[in-house]
Amino acid sequence: MDIKDLQRENIKTLKPYSTARDEFKGQASVFLDANENSFGSPLPANYNRYPDPLQLDLKDAISKIKGVPIENTFLGNGSDEAIDLLYRAFCNPGKDNVIILPPTYGMYEVSANINDVEIRKVDLLPNFQLDLEKIAEAIDANTKMIFICSPNNPTGNSINRTDIETILANFKGLVVIDEAYINFAKQKTFIQELTEYSNLVILQTFSKAWGLAALRLGMAFSSRPVIDILNKVKPPYNINQATQDLALAALENIQQVNDWIKITVSERDRLSNLLTKLPLVKKVYPSDANFILAQVDDALGTYNLLVDKGIIVRDRSKVSLCEGCLRITVGTVEENNQLISILEKI
Repeated sequence: MDIKDLQRENIKTLKPYSTARDEFKGQASVFLDANENSFGSPLPANYNRYPDPLQLDLKDAISKIKGVPIENTFLGNGSDEAIDLLYRAFCNPGKDNVIILPPTYGMYEVSANINDVEIRKVDLLPNFQLDLEKIAEAIDANTKMIFICSPNNPTGNSINRTDIETILANFKGLVVIDEAYINFAKQKTFIQELTEYSNLVILQTFSKAWGLAALRLGMAFSSRPVIDILNKVKPPYNINQATQDLALAALENIQQVNDWIKITVSERDRLSNLLTKLPLVKKVYPSDANFILAQVDDALGTYNLLVDKGIIVRDRSKVSLCEGCLRITVGTVEENNQLISILEKI
């Protein structure tokens, strides 16, 4: 498969914006090329200079942890930017289509609608696994991407690995595996398969296990041609310097992150067990994420009662296959105890 054949014709001939920092290579002490404020910043740290447009230092640090070369790594303003850029680079508006697998992350559909790309929905099976037969039926010559969220949001389960491999081996477009919650799962990442499938795109994030949701930093890993195309269409300075600096500092505290992951998984299991004992809870679904999907007697009523007590969960009862369900993020030990205490009184 030649990835370049998948991209839009106008992207093939696009001449990307050339920044002042792109044009200069070497060492200098006086920078008068980018119309920056030469006097500094009204902050303790100086942010008067434009950041590295390719975030090479940060990518190098990520590479040491993920084992993915810099040239196979893209950093975005959250994973949402990578999702949007995939549409803009590979999908012709009004012509191409993508496949999503509800219930799943809502931004796949939102980005498609923004970019005027047809969405083809193939619901997951009742056990929240892929319906391979219906996915195959939905594919046509204009199907450019299939989005697979694993562990899936909002159901929390991992998608069967062999089913994903079947799609990777047979689909002639991009297979985008969103691994936002992979740090909490027993299933291993698909990163090791990057060298086998040129059409594989893996999305990960600093917003969940790394606790950096406010920084808006997402990762995409793929073959060199895909990454080159994403770098070609992205805004020149899409990751600001403060985010790059703070993310670099966070990567030095990986032990703290690993400790939080262990606590979260332990609390997920404890919270699941406690929820199953409550009369109002009909079912607690197995989870490989940092949240739990629970079916309750009155989802909206329970949600509103929790809001009155200052506890916010997510009502997913109107989502396909999630009727009557609340999605509950695993909190701290104290927060989880508070939640259970209130639910016991309902």
